[in-house]
Amino acid sequence: MNDFIMQMRPWFGKEEKKAISDYMDEDGFITEFHRTQRFEKMIAEFIGAKHCVVVNNGTVSLTLAAIAAGIKANDEVIVPNYTMVATPNSIKLFGAEPVFVDVEPETLCLDIELVKKAITKKTKAIMLVTANGRYPKSGIDSFEKLCKERGLVLIEDAAQSLGSYFPDGRHMGTAGLVGSFSFSAPKVISTGQGGAVVTNNDVVANKLRKLKDFGRSVGGNDIHDEIGYNFKFTELQACIGIEQMKKLSWRLDRKKQILKLYKALLKEVSQIQFFNQELSYTTPWFIDCLVEDRENLISYLKDQNVGSRVMYPPINKQLAYKIPGSFVVSDFVGENGLWLPSSGQLEDSQIKKVCNLIHDFYL
Repeated sequence: MNDFIMQMRPWFGKEEKKAISDYMDEDGFITEFHRTQRFEKMIAEFIGAKHCVVVNNGTVSLTLAAIAAGIKANDEVIVPNYTMVATPNSIKLFGAEPVFVDVEPETLCLDIELVKKAITKKTKAIMLVTANGRYPKSGIDSFEKLCKERGLVLIEDAAQSLGSYFPDGRHMGTAGLVGSFSFSAPKVISTGQGGAVVTNNDVVANKLRKLKDFGRSVGGNDIHDEIGYNFKFTELQACIGIEQMKKLSWRLDRKKQILKLYKALLKEVSQIQFFNQELSYTTPWFIDCLVEDRENLISYLKDQNVGSRVMYPPINKQLAYKIPGSFVVSDFVGENGLWLPSSGQLEDSQIKKVCNLIHDFYL
């Protein structure tokens, strides 16, 4: 039997193994300390942010970003109806209310005209998800302007956007007051689980560090200035993250090469449509596309030892939310969206195999 081509898998090597082994030989406490600080510094420098605060996962990083930005229970936060469920869940965690808005068909980022219609007196923030590293067609400046005019906080869910930039040169996650990143297993770099919040605001950064550490006045004591939680990182994760960051630039280049190869090999297949990915600025996390006859294609690929994964269904239709409304684009993606094999370690020969199978299925 041929080896199964997974849709996605994390990529760890001997460098991560050695880094953990070396750390364990030091008899450290494992809880976050110097290596975590180094990992934070590497992220901040790469992204171009003044502050980076790492936490135990990407959902929590969004939650703390929102709390540090002043969002409270019962406040409304506009979120896209196409996103991973962590986006709305992150604010439900402390009692805020997500308000779902449909996305642009070209980018799957929030449709700003629909955002404007959804703003109410209770709206306090817009949570912009840069889907698969893409920026909204309307431009990030249009969201910045809207938030300034309406007195709203711009929060960036950049979980899928490490290594992606806006056309003005800013890294995604740095346009808003706070930006959130994820290091879960499928991301371009991973620490198994993990998240980061970046900001250029000193007050917000200080708030974040207290929130993740029980609200302590200073780390290591038991004097608590405010309510906080335990969302700390670990040195073992940081050991992995440091080594992963060293490999980031190559992986970003490879991700772009993979998308280019897919598009070149599938250009004759009219049943597949790729989204608008401007590779001069952005890096795809997954290879996402709209396909015809999706379920049969998935089954056919699986029978040929190729994995794929349906894209996010519309959040409002999830049983966890069950909110009525018409969301044309996110509904369409929920019915036709597919992620093809997207691992950075994919070989060209494997991509060609996948594309040949898709040709065979449709043509």
